Amino acid sequence: MVRIGLLGSGFVAEFYMQGLSHVPGAQVVINYSRTERRAEEFAKKWGIKRWTTRMEDVVKSDDVDLVIIALPNHLHRDAAIMAAENKKNVVCTKPLARNASEAREMLDAVREAGVIHGYAETEVFSPAVMHARKMIEQGSIGKVLMVRSREGHSGPHSPHFWDPNLTGGGALNDMGCHCIEAARYFIGKDVKPVECIAWGDLLYHKDKTTAEDNAVLLLRFEGGQLSISETSWTARGGLDLRNEIYGTDGVIFTDVTRSTPIRAFTLKGSGYVVEKGEAEIGWVFPCVDEAWIYGYHEEMHHFVECVEKGVTPRETFEDGYIVNIILDTAYKSMRTKRWEPIEIPKL
Repeated sequence: MVRIGLLGSGFVAEFYMQGLSHVPGAQVVINYSRTERRAEEFAKKWGIKRWTTRMEDVVKSDDVDLVIIALPNHLHRDAAIMAAENKKNVVCTKPLARNASEAREMLDAVREAGVIHGYAETEVFSPAVMHARKMIEQGSIGKVLMVRSREGHSGPHSPHFWDPNLTGGGALNDMGCHCIEAARYFIGKDVKPVECIAWGDLLYHKDKTTAEDNAVLLLRFEGGQLSISETSWTARGGLDLRNEIYGTDGVIFTDVTRSTPIRAFTLKGSGYVVEKGEAEIGWVFPCVDEAWIYGYHEEMHHFVECVEKGVTPRETFEDGYIVNIILDTAYKSMRTKRWEPIEIPKL
């Protein structure tokens, strides 16, 4: 049994619990929230025996084998370092940190502690994305030349997301991290990213944030491959999540939120449709088991299995650190309005 301490009792923690509910040999023994009410309500909902408002209670517990960080971005660094100092294996949600400097501190801490560390980037654990990678590996589309990824919705669900001081950025930081790691996954992590150019602007949500609510990132790799990341906080109609992978001998499309296996027309209302969905009447395209199609089931199963076996996950803090470096460079490009070189230190 892998005993889990869950830091966070909000939106992403709900998805993690949905994922963990299908993982044999895993048990959440304690959950943390910054507010007593939320911690208690979350624990009761999911049948967790202990809850706390003190992070130390989780990371210092003798009966915790794995700490999962499901907290806002500005808390990732301190939580990960605290877990590492207490010799706890640790998994952190995306993005790893607000910037590459914080991410490097987190990476150094887990390395020094010698603990297992996982980067919970759900996109590359989505069954559709994993199947696309399998097709690439077996040569179905030849050499990958270009990847185009799109993630958009109408805006964040929690107030802290709107504050770039707490998050590290806007739409590009929030969702571009998914697109960047998807590109690395499809093209190959052994192919180094070398330069990028980015555009971002605040087009609509000017009463809520000073960060960009729309962004585009072009990322070039050493083999000449290109990835295009499109992110938006002004995309109406619910979460739009898709990839296009172009190769020398074919193309692969993934679209898990619009090309769903169920379509319906309703005048009475369908109930919940999809993350960030804005309407439930008329033609609707409900997602079937969001936690599964987004990758939460697969990633939780993978990380728990890695702790059971004592092996390195396929997504680690190293990957999160590289993504943060690319994001930092992209934000620099937004300011300079030119291609900027990506400098990744030897890991």
